[in-house]
Amino acid sequence: MLKIKNINNLKSNSEELLRFFRKGNYREIAYVLRKLGKLSQDFDHKPLLYLLNNDNDTIRYLAVKNLAKLSNPLLINTYKDILNSDPSSKVRREAVSAIGRLRRKDAIPILIDLLNNHDPKVILQAIRGLLVFKNEKMVREELKKLIKHPNEIVKEVIHKEFQKETPSNEKIKQKHTESPDFMKNVIVQGDVREIIKYVPDESIHLTFTSPPYYNARDYSIYQSYKEYLRFLEDVFKEVYRVTKEGRFFILNTSPIIIPRVSRQYSSKRYPIPYDIHPFLVKMGWKFIDDIVWVKPEASAINRNAGFLQHRKPLAYKPNPCTECVMVYRKKTDKLIDWNIKQYDRETVYKSRVNGNYETSNVWKIDPVFDKTHSAVFPIEMCNRIIKFYSYDGDLVFDPFAGSGTFGKAALNLNRYFFLTEIKADYIERIRENFSQTYKKPKFLDLNTFISNAKNFKIEK
Repeated sequence: MLKIKNINNLKSNSEELLRFFRKGNYREIAYVLRKLGKLSQDFDHKPLLYLLNNDNDTIRYLAVKNLAKLSNPLLINTYKDILNSDPSSKVRREAVSAIGRLRRKDAIPILIDLLNNHDPKVILQAIRGLLVFKNEKMVREELKKLIKHPNEIVKEVIHKEFQKETPSNEKIKQKHTESPDFMKNVIVQGDVREIIKYVPDESIHLTFTSPPYYNARDYSIYQSYKEYLRFLEDVFKEVYRVTKEGRFFILNTSPIIIPRVSRQYSSKRYPIPYDIHPFLVKMGWKFIDDIVWVKPEASAINRNAGFLQHRKPLAYKPNPCTECVMVYRKKTDKLIDWNIKQYDRETVYKSRVNGNYETSNVWKIDPVFDKTHSAVFPIEMCNRIIKFYSYDGDLVFDPFAGSGTFGKAALNLNRYFFLTEIKADYIERIRENFSQTYKKPKFLDLNTFISNAKNFKIEK
């Protein structure tokens, strides 16, 4: 491979550079293009123009990228030709970027015309170029039209750039790092749909839960799958409301099998995580990650026994030993850095995730079995979620608390917790789980919680 010294020699001799581009192979040419570095204004761009006819789209892309460094307005027509003829999206996008980098008013009509392009990547680059002239009335008017564009990323960018200023009469909110005292280390027995109505807006830093599975347990019987999804939608809309700006909601669920009625009928498998996802996105949650929780196959329901015997194609059914842990963030125009900067330096330092940690999205964690609750969160799962997605002193929430493992993990990691649970025997199991803890939680009924919520006031 060429050394930097040889590349500098090529840069200073356009004829040699052109000969190299004509004779070199793809890997060598790409390497040189990536290593050209800063180009002087007197650099001869003809060797780069030669590469615009190369069969490889990466070579053409890198050639345009280097041409853009020259900020030469005479190349505008070259970029326009690329936009009209090059079949590669990334090459066309780089040509738009090159036009934008010129920062010339006479390029505004070209960029505006590109707002009608069929390729969203080209449109986004044109937007970047036009935002330099955001104060120009014509540019603002053309950009604002894109708020109705069919592409979601284009709409998001335009919304962020031209969003209305926050009205002065907006409700007073707690500071990002704070949460209501009346909810700290509290467990409320009752229907979460009734309880959460009285939770103040933007009170929760993190929610992690596993909802009851559709008609899989006595406590989760619904007349129809549609009714079940509507129930989850109602709960998670409220979770969205009470979650602080830009903070996380993490949902653990998996497809569920409903046994067949008789041998004349087949069993039914419901893809719960995939069916609830569109509802979550529609209500404002931004999908961030999917984590696959892998359990030992020995712990899974055996669906493979019949196939093991006859080995007939079409009858294969794998044993389900994974669950979905879906990570969502409350919609905001602010980056994660903004959330982090709300905390003081000491809190950020104390909350750092030290030592070894899981770097992949495949988490191998053994399930836990409980005498009362049939689907218990492993404490290791709770520990990871709390460490990765919250800060010291945050308030974390589980609307379907079960045996209360998430709350216990929160207490151990110096977070506050808020739990709701409808079943009385699960509440008693939570009492047992917390009986040996150094901090005793408060167990409240619905009426007491409502009374506390009505007495709560946010200090200005």
